[in-house]
Amino acid sequence: MMVKPPWSVITGVHSMILFSVVLMAGCGSSGGDEGIVAPAGNQNAGTSSAQAGSVMSSVSSVGSSVPASSVSSAAASSVAAVDITNSIFTNTSGSCADYAQTLFANVMDIQESQGFEANVVIVLEGNSCLLMSNAIPNHNFNDSNAHFAHAVSAISRTFTIAQIPVVANAVSALSQRMYDAVMLNGVVVDLLSAGCYNPSSPMADSAGNTPAGCTQADGWLLDPLGEGNNFGTDIHNAHVQPDGTYHYHGNPNALFDDNPGPNGSPVIGFAADGFPIYGSYFSDIGTGAVRKALSGYTLKAGARPNGANDPGGNYDGMYVDDWEFADSGDLDICNGMTVAGQYGYYVTDSYPWVLGCLVGTANASFIK
Repeated sequence: MMVKPPWSVITGVHSMILFSVVLMAGCGSSGGDEGIVAPAGNQNAGTSSAQAGSVMSSVSSVGSSVPASSVSSAAASSVAAVDITNSIFTNTSGSCADYAQTLFANVMDIQESQGFEANVVIVLEGNSCLLMSNAIPNHNFNDSNAHFAHAVSAISRTFTIAQIPVVANAVSALSQRMYDAVMLNGVVVDLLSAGCYNPSSPMADSAGNTPAGCTQADGWLLDPLGEGNNFGTDIHNAHVQPDGTYHYHGNPNALFDDNPGPNGSPVIGFAADGFPIYGSYFSDIGTGAVRKALSGYTLKAGARPNGANDPGGNYDGMYVDDWEFADSGDLDICNGMTVAGQYGYYVTDSYPWVLGCLVGTANASFIK
């Protein structure tokens, strides 16, 4: 059954199961019956961080369009690397231990006609999993509708994910100082923008909004996917930070599809507190249907304040402050719920898109 909110400690270690990816003809489309299956219980699951170090050692050169080719060849020879180019994930296990694997992909920056190689290594280290990535996605990016302000760069990062995450006594707000999550393709989720209503800024537009330079304390933060905002995102709801980091602000539209199995969407990543992130679909035991999870947030009614520091106008979703948690859907205030004993966050079609807050404690490896 589904339960929200999850104020209990999640315990138990899942046994190793198959980690599988289904090759698709294109990003976000329905997967076929043929695919690559790599048992997580083989030598991959036992790979240590030391063994994986040589695999990722040459991914550290920032700005390289195609990291050293030895990365993928070393991965293939030592830990049976799996090609996940334009692929979706199918595993629904909530334990990071079931994703110990070496992955790679060959993708394109479409507008720049530039090739990139993505690399991800997930290994077990004590009570945690280490996800090492060069931050390049497993799908093409920067399509014709995108307007990236900066060039995408390969940047080596390592994230620590608890194998048995614990719900904290209180939820934690998302922070501009931290990445909110990392997807299994190695791309980070960074939901909060640095744009806000600030008519005194020299960068402010005719509505008084500035695209950068704001902190959470300023209030009226712009939601990158909100009504009327143009953050230059591509078809995957992603764009680029000044250092070249490609990051998602919502549904990646490539890691799961709209044809889920009987258990719902797969795990597509892990939040900074260690809990899994699922696609949009879950199995509703109450109705027997597999359907999309609904956010519990709704737009506030009426008009915004119209003071000197307020934007005025009607609440329409342009700003984070336009939304309030009304407990009106399936998900709790952090955009998660417990299904079949496993708590996880769900990608939704409306705010907060992926995460509203964290139910556990964020690991320091997610600090920017």
